[in-house]
Amino acid sequence: MNDDSLIRNAGGDGIRLDVTPESADWRFLSFRVVHLAAGTSYDDHRPGQETAIVPLSGGGTVIAGSETYDLARTSVFEQMPSIAYVTPGDTMAVTAGDGGFEFAIGSAPAEGIYPTRLIVPEDMKSEVRGGGASHRQVNHVLAPPVDAERLILYEVYVPRGCWSGWAPHRHDGVDGAPYLEETYYFRLDPGDGFAMHRNWAPEAEFDETVILHDGDTALVPKGFHSSVACPGSNMFFLNYLAGELVDKERVTPPCFHEAYTWIHEDWENGDLGAWTQPVMQTPNLNNPGGMPS
Repeated sequence: MNDDSLIRNAGGDGIRLDVTPESADWRFLSFRVVHLAAGTSYDDHRPGQETAIVPLSGGGTVIAGSETYDLARTSVFEQMPSIAYVTPGDTMAVTAGDGGFEFAIGSAPAEGIYPTRLIVPEDMKSEVRGGGASHRQVNHVLAPPVDAERLILYEVYVPRGCWSGWAPHRHDGVDGAPYLEETYYFRLDPGDGFAMHRNWAPEAEFDETVILHDGDTALVPKGFHSSVACPGSNMFFLNYLAGELVDKERVTPPCFHEAYTWIHEDWENGDLGAWTQPVMQTPNLNNPGGMPS
């Protein structure tokens, strides 16, 4: 087991975790989680970078260029977010409200095609994917049909004991796959559980598995990847991706591991067929941010 792609959450106020192209040894994607105590502020300026700010808990005010937005969220397990998209070069100032504010902020190189704006849940596509032990809900918080230049963001809800990213997929430029860099930010409910994430590239003799706790992040440096929740906790993860796909090309799918794609045609094959009913109820698409208990 290797933990080179594991970024632990430092906790406390300020920057809780930070991923840069230099620290991750890649080219495009930056990702950070910030926690602000009540009334405190965070300032940022990223010339040549488009940026997405996603609330995780609490609330605050975001001033980006000439725009002002109020962002708030009780919990990632209770609400879909409204997010602030910030065009390259606009200064950013985030000030926490009375209860404090935790948020994710990530960026990628861009030219400024799209303006600074607020993206609300009604703009976002939500879908249920998979079945059986790979049953999950995927919310396109900054993914098609929502426009951006390089950034792609998903929020994924995985019932306890289930897998996400199955069949395993890759997007590292190998064998015709698109090249995208990716971070996985995990939350768990209850928070005392754990998740596991695997990256592997057989042709490069690369294989690593990391164990993540509530608030940790996994990097995807290359290869196929999948994640699984422990049986006692529901799992949420926020994906930031960026790479060579630009604008309308962001709809390009990854490449799936051909040894496992049979499951796309029969989610109840084999041992799964012995189950007489689902482990958990289907997530409520009328409340996409909610998670079945």
